[in-house]
Amino acid sequence: MGVVYYANYLIWMEIGRAEYCRAAGTRYRDLEAHEGIRLAVVDAHCRYLYPARYDDEIGVKTRIARANPRMVEFHYQICDSAHDRELASGETRHIFLSPDMKPVKLPEKYRPLFGVSSTD
Repeated sequence: MGVVYYANYLIWMEIGRAEYCRAAGTRYRDLEAHEGIRLAVVDAHCRYLYPARYDDEIGVKTRIARANPRMVEFHYQICDSAHDRELASGETRHIFLSPDMKPVKLPEKYRPLFGVSSTD
């Protein structure tokens, strides 16, 4: 059909999250390796507006919509860079987990990264 497989949009969202963390000064893998914090997806949605075509250059705009010490929600816009057209939008919600997969609160030092105030 010449269009990108629909599940790739979820992969692009994951890349958007990783790049969001990197741009904010923290690599996601360091959060896991050094702090033992994992972000488990508990909900994911994607609204498809236009198809991405093979070999299109894709851009992903990622932002945090809501966060507290136990969860974070990211919103995404996936665009065709060449035509500046939004192809899809979506969101993912995550809870913070320990290495043994139990819910935990995000350590204080990472709360600014996710927009969590110290009063939450």
